Amino acid sequence: MKYLIAGLGNIGVEYELTRHNIGFLILDRIADNKNVTFSTGRYADKAEWKHKGRQIHFIKPNTYMNLSGKAIAYWLQELKIPKENLLVVVDDLALPFGTLRMRAKGSAAGHNGLTNIEQLTGGQNYSRLRFGVGNNFGKGQQVDYVLSNFNKEEIETLPELMDKAEEMILSFCTIGVDRTMSLFNRT
Repeated sequence: MKYLIAGLGNIGVEYELTRHNIGFLILDRIADNKNVTFSTGRYADKAEWKHKGRQIHFIKPNTYMNLSGKAIAYWLQELKIPKENLLVVVDDLALPFGTLRMRAKGSAAGHNGLTNIEQLTGGQNYSRLRFGVGNNFGKGQQVDYVLSNFNKEEIETLPELMDKAEEMILSFCTIGVDRTMSLFNRT
């Protein structure tokens, strides 16, 4: 069985520790924990390893957030991975900071990266792991907020939260989205 885990973010040092880059940060943390490295491939930086008999492919699209679908559609086809084995790791303004929610499908809810994925992969029927970044911003400040760095308190809690995200991702790959949701999507 093969899986594609796509962490969303923007390339470039100026975006490295921003809320919008939590998908990249989580995949980097897992790669460090598993002692694997990313290499640059077509439309994305890519890493892979085996876990419990599953071949897991990680990608961090280098197409920028709003064109993430281009990389995901390419790698799904290139690796011949069925869409039900795709998991997108993404920031979510609607969830309080640090809340992790897995969903089997859903709307883009105004997230441009998810909108592009829907357009280029044929709909909303793909799993996503939503990482809450909160909504502590004033009217019209949404873009500035997601493109700003995590604050000191948030950064201190990120390692533990990213490790929980790793547990959820590996669970998705071994027991599936439904069982993972019932195990982890508790308040």
